[in-house]
Amino acid sequence: MAQRPYIVGNWKMNGSRAMLAEARAIDRAAARHPQVDIALAPPFPLIGLLREAVTGIGVGGQDCHTEAKGAHTGDVSAAMLADIGADFVILGHSERRRDHGESNALVRAKADAALAAGLGVIICVGETLEERDAGRAEDVVASQVDHSLPQGEVALEAVAGGKLAVAYEPVWAIGTGRVADVEDVIAMHAAVRARLHAAYDEAGARPRILYGGSVNAGNAAALLAAPEVGGALVGGASLTADAFLPIVAAAGAGEG
Repeated sequence: MAQRPYIVGNWKMNGSRAMLAEARAIDRAAARHPQVDIALAPPFPLIGLLREAVTGIGVGGQDCHTEAKGAHTGDVSAAMLADIGADFVILGHSERRRDHGESNALVRAKADAALAAGLGVIICVGETLEERDAGRAEDVVASQVDHSLPQGEVALEAVAGGKLAVAYEPVWAIGTGRVADVEDVIAMHAAVRARLHAAYDEAGARPRILYGGSVNAGNAAALLAAPEVGGALVGGASLTADAFLPIVAAAGAGEG
């Protein structure tokens, strides 16, 4: 990998105070992998606690609202995430798009809000199995990238500052145990990179493109060695240090 690898654990709606022990173990191990950027995104109630528990890894949220404050019961603003110690936020995950009907336009508005609050952003994109079987995978993902990426001066500054990443997660591979073929990952990451260049010109080479979808210790090395794969967005395997750290180690070995 030409870029410094970025390994992010998405705990989704999992976690408790007891799981802070896993985060501490991951944090301690981070010192053995200084060439890898490591982060965890726990559920909202644990963000502040996790921030206090770790020192060497990033801490992020899994979503934010487009507005900084207001009458939006149950929502959390980007400013609130930043206030409790979050460094970044994951936006547009397929589970948000599916369960909450989030559109590309809404993801872009959330990204704008997050960047304005000083957070880094990971924009998620990915096709369904039906879309892949129909031969539309690259078109679908390209459209998601084009219409979800933040725009404007703040976005360009974020891109230049390394605060924007894109995560390609084929929907059919998330939590299923299925993983895209490396050749398909290479092709899709190249397509995403092309859209990043279209959006940001030469600065489009800067954002890291992560792969997500049943990443584990057994497949991480092959995936992370592929061109344009700048890291991984890890779901279930990020819930324990024993499962997550081999993925981190695979990223570090690729940089050795």
